[in-house]
Amino acid sequence: MPFGDGYKYVYGKSFKNFAINVPAMASEATRGSTRLFETPLSQASAAGYTAQRQCLPGEGVLGDRRFVVELIKPSHYDDDGYVIQWIRSAIPSNSLACLYGLALECAQQKVLGETTELEIHAIDETNTRIRPTRIASLIDEAGSGMVMLVGVQSNQFPRALDLARQLREREIQVAIGGFHVSGTIAMLSERDPYARRAEEMGVSLFAGEAEGRLDEVLRDAATQQLKPLYNFMNDLPNLEGAAMPFLPSEKILKTAGANTSLDAGRGCPYQCSFCTIINVQGRKSRYRSADDCEKIVRANVAQGIHRFFITDDNFARNKNWEAILDRMIHLREEEGLQFNFIIQVDTLCHRLTNFIEKCARAGVKRVFIGLENINPDSLLGAKKQQNKITEYRKMLLAWKKAKVLTYCGYILGFPNDTRESIIHDIRVIQKELPVDLLEFFYLTPLPGSEDHRNLLQRGTWMDADINKYDLNHAVTTHAQMSIEEWQRAYQAAWETYYTDEHIQTVLKRATATGVSPGKIGVYSPTEKALAAYVQQTFWLGHVAALNGGARVDVDDRFGSHLSPRAALSILPWRGGTLKAMYSSAFRAPTAFDIYYHDPTSQVAGGKGLKPESVRSVEASFEQRFGAKTLQLACSARGGTTCSCCKT
Repeated sequence: MPFGDGYKYVYGKSFKNFAINVPAMASEATRGSTRLFETPLSQASAAGYTAQRQCLPGEGVLGDRRFVVELIKPSHYDDDGYVIQWIRSAIPSNSLACLYGLALECAQQKVLGETTELEIHAIDETNTRIRPTRIASLIDEAGSGMVMLVGVQSNQFPRALDLARQLREREIQVAIGGFHVSGTIAMLSERDPYARRAEEMGVSLFAGEAEGRLDEVLRDAATQQLKPLYNFMNDLPNLEGAAMPFLPSEKILKTAGANTSLDAGRGCPYQCSFCTIINVQGRKSRYRSADDCEKIVRANVAQGIHRFFITDDNFARNKNWEAILDRMIHLREEEGLQFNFIIQVDTLCHRLTNFIEKCARAGVKRVFIGLENINPDSLLGAKKQQNKITEYRKMLLAWKKAKVLTYCGYILGFPNDTRESIIHDIRVIQKELPVDLLEFFYLTPLPGSEDHRNLLQRGTWMDADINKYDLNHAVTTHAQMSIEEWQRAYQAAWETYYTDEHIQTVLKRATATGVSPGKIGVYSPTEKALAAYVQQTFWLGHVAALNGGARVDVDDRFGSHLSPRAALSILPWRGGTLKAMYSSAFRAPTAFDIYYHDPTSQVAGGKGLKPESVRSVEASFEQRFGAKTLQLACSARGGTTCSCCKT
């Protein structure tokens, strides 16, 4: 089932319980059947879906037509040209969740008529391989459908074009939306070259937000009349009462930590010149209500998802923040629901009365803060007047007091930056600011930002490969540094902040303030570790079995290690078993082993901590006498272990 969502589907069977009718969630193998997935009736109500009796054999036949909607969030290419994918990716795209929720709403409203069923699939390429030929075949077999490449950022646009090209060669209808399309249409007088390439392929462009507009696109696609451009940038929708962002748990479990997302608001009132949010989502903020947010949380908790990333660019400026937090506090403290949040805020959030205290009670465990820089002139030049560096320490200490982990972004490459000034400022941060995690970014003229438009108008060189516009590459010139010097300064920033000594300080600070050191997970950005294993059992007739296996560990710090293991079992007579076993294991020290110190149970192993290795040999004889078993065994173990534990 290459396109299924992984639920247990029920087709043409009689059951006594109830199920949610979600025609969007069918697999390729089940065309022509009613598509249902099992869930308790209470969860159906919480998720806002209609519960109904499951179909008996012969009931619930699909309508005359089936229209396939493939929602794809593309990844982007690494420096070697490979698509970046993870077994467990980062937090899922909120755009993908929003479009999936809107598509479900369209399916329920029968926007293509009573005789046409919508079959909806959501794919995040950062954790799922995309096969355009299979998608095209699925749509061809259905007779109609389209592919929507959603939430496409500038660095993802080349990959989106490559996917679109393969689909258009099969005459599949394709539309692309997201920050690159919306931002360039909002800020540039002429069509962006990459967007123009999409149009030349026959791909439709969507600028703006899809609430209240997706039905129009689907109707046009159903009649093969997609418009070249859908432009709603001057008519941004109200969010209160809109369809909720939603993804099935099967999709969310493909992310690290099983985090899902929700947008409690969109837009930002500030004017930062490097930002695209203000030009794509607008400077007038729009919000979901506390009721909307409760509905989203309940729907996800009902499907076993308990972690949320609130994607508001600045949740502290959401006018409904207090009502939303009060509702979440009620759900946690009065109803006993278990969930937590990651949020993004500005550096003045601590001035809001009870904001940080209520965040902690509502379940906020991690907060992302855009420090951006500690140089007042740099902040002023970027129109980041709201950042008051004199408030940084007070704000960070307030989050520490609430036992919330702080994750801060820091931009390198403001006009006055030099390698020396960057290193100096980072050392000031180490000494003066209680930051847990600090992430460094290049100052990047993102298409859709004021910086990008100004550089374009002045004719300043910018890298033509927008795949590099991921904040991790230098893509334009700098007033004080060459590209090479800027790159060296970027690398030096990581190495300066994440020294062994400062990592130890961060972990000690976390322990002292009640933040779990394991949640910080600070490692050298250049260290890599990889492990793989294989195991197989071979039967030697009916009297013996041989199990063999091996694990290979490759660690930048300690090299490669092979750990073989084998076991032989012999059944010489009825009820008797002879076993001989050999095994070995290898374990490299983690950051927790190296840096964590607890005076009652553990001392920090320190930088010189060595890996553990162990080997064991064991032999045993077992004889069963009815319900009784006699066992004789002997074993020997040897190896080296770390010395960080007292007990």
